[in-house]
Amino acid sequence: MNKQELIEAVASQAGVSKSAVEQTINAVVETIANEVAAGNTVQLIGFGTFGIGERAARSGRNPSTGEAIEIAAAKTVKFTVGKAFKDAVNRA
Repeated sequence: MNKQELIEAVASQAGVSKSAVEQTINAVVETIANEVAAGNTVQLIGFGTFGIGERAARSGRNPSTGEAIEIAAAKTVKFTVGKAFKDAVNRA
């Protein structure tokens, strides 16, 4: 399911216009992204928790030349699935 299909599904289930649903989804995604970028976690009970993680610097290899390279440390986005969501997926 892509974003447009999600918008259509939510609009039909909620009985709301597609434009209202699109604005809402965009606002939710933007808010989550801004909060995680600021170093905060976003917890949606039953769904999951968005947070920030750290990836340490490490050595790697250039796949085309085989040359050793250093890969810099980086921040990553972590998502931990909630129990209700996990249970729903396992029931299906």
